[in-house]
Amino acid sequence: MEQFKTYALMTGLTLLFIWFGEMIAGQTGMIIAFIAAAGMNFYAYYYSDTQVLKHYHAIPVDHNSATGVYEIVERLTHRAGLPMPAIYIIPEEQPNAFATGRNYENAAVAVTEGLLKLMTDEEIEAVIAHELSHIKHYDMLIGTVTATIAGAIAMLAQFGMFFGGGRDRPNILVTIALMLIMPMAASIIQMTVSRNREFMADAGAAKMTGHPEWLQSALAKLDSYARGTVMRDADPQTAHMFIINPFTGKDMSLKQLFSTHPSTESRIERLEALKH
Repeated sequence: MEQFKTYALMTGLTLLFIWFGEMIAGQTGMIIAFIAAAGMNFYAYYYSDTQVLKHYHAIPVDHNSATGVYEIVERLTHRAGLPMPAIYIIPEEQPNAFATGRNYENAAVAVTEGLLKLMTDEEIEAVIAHELSHIKHYDMLIGTVTATIAGAIAMLAQFGMFFGGGRDRPNILVTIALMLIMPMAASIIQMTVSRNREFMADAGAAKMTGHPEWLQSALAKLDSYARGTVMRDADPQTAHMFIINPFTGKDMSLKQLFSTHPSTESRIERLEALKH
């Protein structure tokens, strides 16, 4: 069911992108948008995971090189009924983590060195459970595709002025309106999907560990450290993948309204409700 929802959302976003191309430049724009969407989705599906791991200089580890983390992941995947994902450690002080991969068999969990140094074993387990919950619900693929399509819509809007409007009788006012509205709509879609998925992953982690308080404690620490440290290689295009926005310390403006992460306070409150 989760896989069906994932592909349905991917199809919907692709059709939205193609429709936007048609509105901007008629049939030519629709064809260009279709080709671009097909290429982007193919790349996102097969190569986005290796690209993001390479970007953050993630180092693959196994049972011998990272026994503690490996055993936590092994225990949780068995509990969740998932195959063992690849495990990576990111040489980064800011405590954080993310999951990536297109399906169960090609999934990976990456944690930073800071997370392993600054968190207790219970908090590390809660964070990894959160990432495994993302894997279980195919959130990595959804996040990648929504970010890709949202960025493509914004790019198409910037070039829209060169097309002069779509259909047989171009309407410059409609074109301008679409150029302003569509990127914002795409960002809202991306934000809504990401926020909902974070809440779902938090609930999944609480269920997987049986201890919502572990994740509550971890989120509080993660948020605090993120406000005081900066991730060197942090990229806005991949910030939504992390359990805590790596730009939390910088993102104190109106951009919070369009953040891909819900507030840490609201996440902790929802976890509190799961205790009752």
